[in-house]
Amino acid sequence: MTDREQETTHTYRATVEAAPDTAGRIAREFDETDEPPALSVSYFDLGNGRYEVSALYGEAPAESALTALIGRAADGDSVTPLRIEQVAEQDWVTVSQGQRGPVRAGRFVIHGSHDRDTIPRGRFAIEIDASNAFGTAHHASTRGCLLVLDELVKRGRPDLVLDLGTGSGVLAIAAARAFDRPVVATDNDPVAVAIAAENARKAGVAQQVLTLRAEGLAHKSLRRLRPDLILANILARPLYDLAPAMAKTLPPGGIAVLSGLTADQAKGLEARYCGHGFVLEKRIILDGWATLVLGRRSARVLCD
Repeated sequence: MTDREQETTHTYRATVEAAPDTAGRIAREFDETDEPPALSVSYFDLGNGRYEVSALYGEAPAESALTALIGRAADGDSVTPLRIEQVAEQDWVTVSQGQRGPVRAGRFVIHGSHDRDTIPRGRFAIEIDASNAFGTAHHASTRGCLLVLDELVKRGRPDLVLDLGTGSGVLAIAAARAFDRPVVATDNDPVAVAIAAENARKAGVAQQVLTLRAEGLAHKSLRRLRPDLILANILARPLYDLAPAMAKTLPPGGIAVLSGLTADQAKGLEARYCGHGFVLEKRIILDGWATLVLGRRSARVLCD
């Protein structure tokens, strides 16, 4: 064995604790930023109103950069001191996944491969491992969308589903499994698109889930689509900007499920979409994060 083969490479784990809504914002910031890019982001309920956020990095991150990132996301809220520790490379997936238990949202159970033997197989059981694409259902925004999907199954099946900002592909896979209908899943990150496609393959729905790299609805393949269900678990600002395009894409009677926004941002987004012909059907608040279910009307309606 050569000296190079004997060398042990490492990854680095950055950890901070905060209240649920603050921790959620930090997790999103860790996941969205490329400076530095995270290998994976974890978000765990510690109980007693505290959540832990961990991000894994392929090289030692600058403490000052992460501290600034956390400060922006926390926006004055209390957080614990940042901890950065070295983790052996061969252990990082285990470290990331081993702390994650299965997530239940209605009939859906999202679990990692480490829990495969403990979860009964079925239509609503989905295996998603930690990766550098957002979406293992531990975040409240993803759980909120899954709860909505669980309810929508009882109404009937859409002809076509569009999942904007698919991340790991968990919502696209959930929709394909639940409705047995085609799903178009898009993301502006080519790494996420590749991960979503692979997860769809592993879940046995590769024939139903088409993955595309796209910025919002700006892709030539999306111009002709008329999905009757749109899932968009992204962030408040792009959701706000997408309202006009959503109104053109979603036909009357269709449903838009919007998430990735805080409870404080929900009212403004509801008013924005109401002004483009949507009506609020339901609002779910989990850990300070909102999921909105909006029905598309044939004409613009007045907001309440």
